Amino acid sequence: MEQTEVMKPETLDDLIKVLHKIFESDNINVEEVQNIMEAYDSNPQEWMKFAKFDQFRYTRNLVDEGNGKFNLMILCWGEGHGSSIHDHTDSHCFMKLLQGQLKETLFEWPDKKTCNMVQKSQRILQTNQCAYINDSFGLHRVENASHTECSASLHLYSPPFNTCQTFDQRTGHKNTVKMTFWSKFGERTPFETTVSQENN
Repeated sequence: MEQTEVMKPETLDDLIKVLHKIFESDNINVEEVQNIMEAYDSNPQEWMKFAKFDQFRYTRNLVDEGNGKFNLMILCWGEGHGSSIHDHTDSHCFMKLLQGQLKETLFEWPDKKTCNMVQKSQRILQTNQCAYINDSFGLHRVENASHTECSASLHLYSPPFNTCQTFDQRTGHKNTVKMTFWSKFGERTPFETTVSQENN
């Protein structure tokens, strides 16, 4: 598949404009999206207005709705915060580090007979790196292993989704959870009865 030349986005707004242009097509070049997100040099002055941290759990903060083709959000990870093991509901998932480090652990889908969760790999993502996953790769868990520093990551999901499945590492048992946003476009969303936000 042809790839357009990567123009370096100088600002977060530039990045959002380029992503809108890329996603006008129904044929998504994963490498192109990953390269363009990695080419943006994180500037906290640009994204901090969207970054809402919570003392007890990581937060999902919507930045742009991508004309219905994708959701772009910033996830804020306090010290020691992490996600459950989860899938991505047949969507593309791009994750770019804006600040700090995150540990990503990949798992095989649980075996239907034994329900064992088998770990495939583990890596540390550094600031400005961009990772990619979809359900054909398996499942993953993301966590901020630091006990002294917060982390922030920029996530793009295409197509957007409202639920995902989380998995118990010991039993392989899965649950469907509803996705919620801690904030939208820099404004805190109203509290809902469900606080599950186990995806990243």
